[in-house]
Amino acid sequence: DFNSFVTRTNTCGELRSAHVGQEVTLYGWIQYQRKGLFLVLRDFQGLTQIIIPQDEAHSHVKKLLSDAPVESVVRVTGIVIPRPPGQENPKMPTGDIEVKVETAEILNSCKKLPFEMKDFIKKSEALRMQYRYLDLRSFQLQHNLRLRSQMVMRMREYLCNLHGFVDVETPTLFKRTPGGAKEFLVPSREAGKFYSLPQSPQQFKQLLMVGGLDRYFQVARCYRDEGSRPDRQPEFTQIDIEMSFVDQAGLQRLIEGLLQYSWPEERGCITTPFPSMTYEEALADYGTDKPDTRFGMKIVDISDFLQRSDIRFVQDALSYPRGAVKAIRIPQGMRYLKNKDLESLKESAKSQFNQEIMQVICRPDGSLKSLLTKFLGEKQQSELIQALNMQVDDVVLLAAGEHKQVCTALGALRLATADLLEAAGLVLRDPTTFHFLWVVDFPLFLPKEENPSELESAHHPFTAPHPSDTSLLYSDPTKVRSQHYDLVLNGCEVGGGSIRIHSAEQQRFVLEEVLKEDSEVLSHLLEALEFGAPPHGGIALGLDRLISLIVDAPSIRDVIAFPKSFRGRDLMGNAPSYVTPEELEPYCIQVSWPLAEKEAKQN
Repeated sequence: DFNSFVTRTNTCGELRSAHVGQEVTLYGWIQYQRKGLFLVLRDFQGLTQIIIPQDEAHSHVKKLLSDAPVESVVRVTGIVIPRPPGQENPKMPTGDIEVKVETAEILNSCKKLPFEMKDFIKKSEALRMQYRYLDLRSFQLQHNLRLRSQMVMRMREYLCNLHGFVDVETPTLFKRTPGGAKEFLVPSREAGKFYSLPQSPQQFKQLLMVGGLDRYFQVARCYRDEGSRPDRQPEFTQIDIEMSFVDQAGLQRLIEGLLQYSWPEERGCITTPFPSMTYEEALADYGTDKPDTRFGMKIVDISDFLQRSDIRFVQDALSYPRGAVKAIRIPQGMRYLKNKDLESLKESAKSQFNQEIMQVICRPDGSLKSLLTKFLGEKQQSELIQALNMQVDDVVLLAAGEHKQVCTALGALRLATADLLEAAGLVLRDPTTFHFLWVVDFPLFLPKEENPSELESAHHPFTAPHPSDTSLLYSDPTKVRSQHYDLVLNGCEVGGGSIRIHSAEQQRFVLEEVLKEDSEVLSHLLEALEFGAPPHGGIALGLDRLISLIVDAPSIRDVIAFPKSFRGRDLMGNAPSYVTPEELEPYCIQVSWPLAEKEAKQN
């Protein structure tokens, strides 16, 4: 009941023909006013047309409403009447009626707006964020935030009411966690000592399992001190889950059921179980660990076919320990792509991945156009056409080199090509279809980018090794698969989790011997694992990213009420801001002011 506890009788979106003859009181913002004849009143639920009285007895009401600026807040009381025949508006839910005003009051007049409030008027994102409280009045943001609220409520119902999960709030002031993203530091009044804002409640939810809670859930606020991207914020929200005595399959069934139960009806049904593929399969077929499976253009391995050739660069590539020759086929590429597009794709592969790309085009007569053809006879060219299933006007992008580099480069080109094809009018990735996918069997460790001889956790240091690979943990950790699983939706990672290490001895070995981390930082967790810790596992769903995909928002900032800017700033409140030396004194901190002043000038 939207009208409980308030002084209105109805919202601006609920009046229908059945209300004709009733006296109603509405509150809202003036969306539009026309020549003192009528105005359109808006609230969170919709629009109602208000007829301004023209008779002398109501002249004060006419003047009041005619002079009121757009976006002023008003109260109107009047009678619901049918619209004159032929003036109904089928595009408005309230389009069959209007309200003839008897009394009105301007509750708050609106000054000149920094931008027009109409949804179709484009505004710069900086201006929208500076006046976020105005931007929130838009239909789209109202819809996004309400859908988000409804989904979270349904998730609570599913987890707590149907499956016995306990909603627990965990601390946001804690200590640094080894590995992972950079964490925000919070000074304390003990000289030189700092809290950290957790990048996730990871340690706490594991400790809750040690404490015997069995099933934990939280709508958790998390923090990362890193630059904003379209799908990242320095503070974000995740649906955080942990369970005792569970395996990977059980957690996957839980999440599938959770999403099916909370999924918005307006977005259709989702089918479970979700398909699954291994990390190696995802990399080999799509060049990424978060494949967008809404369209084809899979990577094809043609190493065996070209191994018999005398092509120098092919033979050089295949001499690598994991050398490969791979390709993607762009159906009807010559019809939609220009030469400059193909050159741009090749240049991006070179600049981003140091990967040379060779193109092969199928001409109208079925022959091939490529530098490659001078090394291949007619029979070999025919076999290549067959191997790649090439048709007239298809374009093939071919790469040779180390397996992972080649796959990664072609995976990026696959997505860039999809962008170009869609810009040319071809629809490949329908935003109204939702392709979920589990990616499993990730490596437990990866070489560090800055020092490949050292290892870091592919997920986090608490992830358990795959049961089949446990012995390799102590002999060859680079070959160990993990019990880590990611949930991917339309090419975006929307969740990730793992079965955890519940043995203190194994956890200490991973930290000290494999990752070369100081285990003292996690002494509380290691000690807890020695007091009868149950086997446990969990997952976290990125709520902001999930909602942004459901509503097809260009950025997660469009599904957060008060987001930070691309650079992590609050443009509305102008945060972060400077504080005085006196305010810093209790924390035993001094700022290097010349550096701060230099940054201020740059910004």
